Amino acid sequence: MAVEASRGSAAPATPHASDCTCGDCPVGAGPGYRRAVEAFRRRRDDLASGTGIPEAVAYSPEATRQWISDELTRSAREVSERAQLAGSVWLARTAVRSVAVICSSVVALLLGQALTAVGTGWTLSRTAGLLAAVLLAVPLASTAWLHRARGGVLAPLVGEDNRLSTSRAVSAAWLLLAGYAVLVLAVTLAGTGDAERRAALLDGFDVAHGGGLLTAVALSCAVTVWVRHTVATRVRGFRMQKVRAARPRATDLLTDDGRRGSFPDAQYVLVNAAALALAATRLARHPDELPDLPWAVALLVAVSALTYVAAKYTEGGRPVIQSIVRVREPGELHAPIRHGDELEIRGSGFVPAGAESADRLAETVVRIGGVHVPVPLVPVAGGFSCPSDTRLTVPVPAEVDAGRVDVRVITAAGTESGAYTISVSD
Repeated sequence: MAVEASRGSAAPATPHASDCTCGDCPVGAGPGYRRAVEAFRRRRDDLASGTGIPEAVAYSPEATRQWISDELTRSAREVSERAQLAGSVWLARTAVRSVAVICSSVVALLLGQALTAVGTGWTLSRTAGLLAAVLLAVPLASTAWLHRARGGVLAPLVGEDNRLSTSRAVSAAWLLLAGYAVLVLAVTLAGTGDAERRAALLDGFDVAHGGGLLTAVALSCAVTVWVRHTVATRVRGFRMQKVRAARPRATDLLTDDGRRGSFPDAQYVLVNAAALALAATRLARHPDELPDLPWAVALLVAVSALTYVAAKYTEGGRPVIQSIVRVREPGELHAPIRHGDELEIRGSGFVPAGAESADRLAETVVRIGGVHVPVPLVPVAGGFSCPSDTRLTVPVPAEVDAGRVDVRVITAAGTESGAYTISVSD
């Protein structure tokens, strides 16, 4: 990197301006990545229209297609490297912002307590609420700073696929609310000298008051553990495809791996957000007892959790080859499959969710017999026609032995399809 090279030299490093877009430093990582993406898109559209193809390969459609694919693959890998740098810089900045948000939340709570105390006076419950927020904010801010390279407070919420986990975020929200409620009661209990008042506070810990909250916390934590186990088991068993994301995004909570809206995730977040708002309101109204979450609301949370769990258990799948046909040019006679012919593989699941970027598409491979054939990138205006989720086009290399051979598709997630047998003639 340019910054590291300048540090190792005797000459002083040239500072980067705040609007730097070089892409080789933390300051310009984001703009540099966006510029690289725009340049790649222009290059892809130019090649799709036939512009910029060298004359040395223009004589042969096969050579042209291979050159275009290699050129786009190289450019896509450069964009991917820019994305990784931009993602690491974003995580570091998010960690700093999370510490600022935590501190701002405590200050906002203090201002809210002060404003609501006008006319009614400052009470022990207000002091307990403020001290509980400070006691909760200190370890959170410390954890965020220690894990600043991984996103601060987002670090525990990021799954193995580098996306924000919906189940982890929901369970963390319930745990934070429950921990805050217990701290409020503990501080209030410590500051109360009246025996009757202390007995009333201890009654606030009863299951009659906190049963609904305890149920919601237990359900959310159980869903988190179950989803992690299920996803890991299905990925290892080749029943689900997972592709690592460039960086976590807030939209991961409401979308699938392909950044498309997901009903199971959205309903799980919305139902729990509504229940959390109700529980927080009950705590604000009655700070001397655990939030009394109605059992009807707890049942609604349970139904939402079951829907989310069932969706996670059934989503995804491995690639499936349904048919393979020989590509025939217009006017060409029908013939058996021979070396040099192009095969069109039809099926589903060839492009896993989250693998729509060019660098991921270039990782798709077809194994014909014992030969691994990379699927060429075929650009069109605005995207690629190959690889697609339902169709792949690959040539039959001369290294494939004649006779009956098995064809398998290996996706960018590393998942292999079942075998489909074809006959290759001499």
